[in-house]
Amino acid sequence: MGVDVESALVKLMTKFINTVAVKLPSDVYAKLMELSSKETSSLGKFIYSAVFKNLELALLRKAPLCQDTGVLEFYVTLGEMFPYKSLLLKSIRKAVIESTKQGFLRPNVVDPVSDKNTGDNTGPLIPWIEVDMEPESNHADVRLYMAGGGSSRPGKARVLDPAEGWEGLVKFVIDVITEYGPPACPPLMVVGVGVGPTVEIAAVLSKRALLRPLGSRNPEPSIARLEEILEDAINKLGIGPQGLGGSTTVGEVHIEYAGRHPATFAVGVNTACWALRKGWIRINSDLSYQLLSHRGELIE
Repeated sequence: MGVDVESALVKLMTKFINTVAVKLPSDVYAKLMELSSKETSSLGKFIYSAVFKNLELALLRKAPLCQDTGVLEFYVTLGEMFPYKSLLLKSIRKAVIESTKQGFLRPNVVDPVSDKNTGDNTGPLIPWIEVDMEPESNHADVRLYMAGGGSSRPGKARVLDPAEGWEGLVKFVIDVITEYGPPACPPLMVVGVGVGPTVEIAAVLSKRALLRPLGSRNPEPSIARLEEILEDAINKLGIGPQGLGGSTTVGEVHIEYAGRHPATFAVGVNTACWALRKGWIRINSDLSYQLLSHRGELIE
């Protein structure tokens, strides 16, 4: 029984990975349409038309919508009563290998010691898997983010002097985007910002901010307003689609925060390119599923 379940989970997770590689989630596609309608430069409009043609061909050919399929990061929430916790975690690694064999993932993982590509998108601690538990739940939620190289390179975190405060955060974010945003395949679908007591907590929160649904705001009104201010400021930089100038540089800014130490004000920044490949699947105890991020079924 365990072998059958594991095989079913590997197959399901493989199809999930393949779908995320080929098809944008519904909220990202809708945001791209919105940005395209707002773009004022003729070159920017041309780039958006090429983007939508690219998305059409990726679905038609069942091919990755970007050649850089990234390094895979999984954020898994296991229900306390979900019966296949360990099998699900094992299946994720096996599914990454299988998706690579099927050609849906480009081999991207390099062992930093040998400096050699592992060939199957696995390596030390990769795929990255973070696990949370949910009490009184009998399902598992798996969120996937494909961290492409171009969109990951702008990532930066530092600890500010608390006296710099929110003004310092704004300056830090704008400086990062000004310096590293143009080559990161804008429009940057999301700029994720994390705030916390230490540099690693701020960095983790900035990455989790990328996975928040587009169209949502932080529930804290003052933070939600800051998200809007940063979006406006980044778009006024004029970086534009593919860094060639225009009125749309960022889709949304998402800020997540944790309590901080009185002596620290840590800030992290992560960016997602226009091809924000994220996915969210809920797996039930009977191995049925709901694909919560994409309209339609998983790609076979």
